[in-house]
Amino acid sequence: MADQLYLSLWFPNFRLQALPDALVGVMRQFAVIAKDGKPGSEFGRVAASSTYPINWTESPTYQRIYVNDERAQTSADTEGSIIENAVAEATEQLHDDMAYEFEMRWMLWLPDAAGDLDIAWRLEPAKVRITGFGPDFDDGSYEQNGHIRVDFGLDTPWVLEDEELDTDAADRIKQNVEKLLAFTLSVEKHCGISSRLLWTESGEPLAEKLIARLQRLN
Repeated sequence: MADQLYLSLWFPNFRLQALPDALVGVMRQFAVIAKDGKPGSEFGRVAASSTYPINWTESPTYQRIYVNDERAQTSADTEGSIIENAVAEATEQLHDDMAYEFEMRWMLWLPDAAGDLDIAWRLEPAKVRITGFGPDFDDGSYEQNGHIRVDFGLDTPWVLEDEELDTDAADRIKQNVEKLLAFTLSVEKHCGISSRLLWTESGEPLAEKLIARLQRLN
């Protein structure tokens, strides 16, 4: 069964005033992996940003959606979607009980089945949400979620539990895993974190799921 995948990050001696710079640092590392030589403005820029007060049941107090394609060439979105600019605008008012969420995209291999034909694999854009938490947001949930949490969405690009894997599928999954690990290690190297945790919503370790899935090929 598909599971939600997260990366939680904690920083030493962290204060709210440091959150914008920390977000920029993590998002820059994501942009490096997401762009990976790809042309176009969508990858490496912010697609949307939101600010949530108190907890996730509240409506956002700030939202902005950016247009990062040819339609944005003469638009303010072109400048606004630059990581530093988007973070500065969304965090202009820093509050202890706020969460600041930014949506970015990268390319992952996903299966595309058409009728009775063999499954074809395609590189498709996938959303990633990077959220910075104020210390009082959702009753201090940052202690479990991290000062910054990266939400990768469902873990199917890395485990595909409902699909029968052949060697081609295993290779595509490995490429997705390499991209996930490259981002995680880049954050660890460049962002000054004190600890990190890659975890799933069910609590089942991702590494164990990957090993069990790939062993079924043998």
